[in-house]
Amino acid sequence: MPDQTLLADHTTLHLGGPARRFVVARTEAELVAAVRRADEVGEPLLVLGGGSNLVVGDAGFDGTVVQVATTGVLPDVEGDDASCGGVLVTVAAGESWDALVATAVERGWVGIEALSGIPGSVGATPIQNVGAYGQEVSQTVASVRVWDRTLHGVRTFANADCDFAYRHSRFKADPGRQVVLSVTFQLAQGTLGAPVGYAELARTLGVEPGQRAPLAACREAVLGLRRGKGMVLDEADHDTWSAGSFFTNPVVAPEVVPEGAPAWPVDGGVKTSAAWLIEHAGFGKGYGSGAVAVSGKHTLALTNRGGATTEDLLGLAREVRDGVEARFGIRLVNEPVLLGCVL
Repeated sequence: MPDQTLLADHTTLHLGGPARRFVVARTEAELVAAVRRADEVGEPLLVLGGGSNLVVGDAGFDGTVVQVATTGVLPDVEGDDASCGGVLVTVAAGESWDALVATAVERGWVGIEALSGIPGSVGATPIQNVGAYGQEVSQTVASVRVWDRTLHGVRTFANADCDFAYRHSRFKADPGRQVVLSVTFQLAQGTLGAPVGYAELARTLGVEPGQRAPLAACREAVLGLRRGKGMVLDEADHDTWSAGSFFTNPVVAPEVVPEGAPAWPVDGGVKTSAAWLIEHAGFGKGYGSGAVAVSGKHTLALTNRGGATTEDLLGLAREVRDGVEARFGIRLVNEPVLLGCVL
């Protein structure tokens, strides 16, 4: 008989039908055992972290869902021993990402402070190469330890072997094969954050781009900016009932960038702003009606206003995607993983 655990209760969109079987893995051994069991019987498998980058279909998932609830934050050195060479911190996949950032700021570990407020688990961050406000996790990931479902064993990938790029990694390119067990970060030690690489954050902190500011000030500034965009989870605020940025910033040829649109040179082209494209294609903040709408705080977030279905959300996503393509000739790509549904 199906488990009937609703995945809507485990995603930040509050959307998604039931799972056939729902398992909570609190240790690494339990996580590997649950994955191996599903593979041995040929059952579809979803490894679930914080549910913040996931859109689940209304029919749910006809397989096993393993929620990663492993814990552990282990620095290789303590206190003053880390002052010169920095610190290697190995973190269990099930740890909360933002809790890790808060710990890093408190303990003087430098390099992830601009990633404050991002929901989800540590294990999910290298898969998407999560980034914000001028930082990406690829800048501090030393290695990623995984269970390889094809080779049936534990493997460790050094940073150079992860194929990191903008919102991309080898784990995303081969979805489902690798189950992240832990991530090791190489962090500097100090009281000042990394050089600020994002103009909006620099203005908020009152520094020039490339300058540094106190770690705690960086974290609070980022949290303030994210709250203003509905990007810090708040159950009482439907603008945060989202999967974060629904579309990635497209990388295009320089001549494709619309006049007036932001543009940043990247390898292979120019990255422009999906939020700018969406707004200038006619989908402003609050666009929509009924159960789903563009966030009232940020045009990149598509939100569940309460009582929505996944198909409602996908309908709005298609309207926005197709409208941007019709207006600018640029086809936006979804950032969250789609499970049991198609955009």
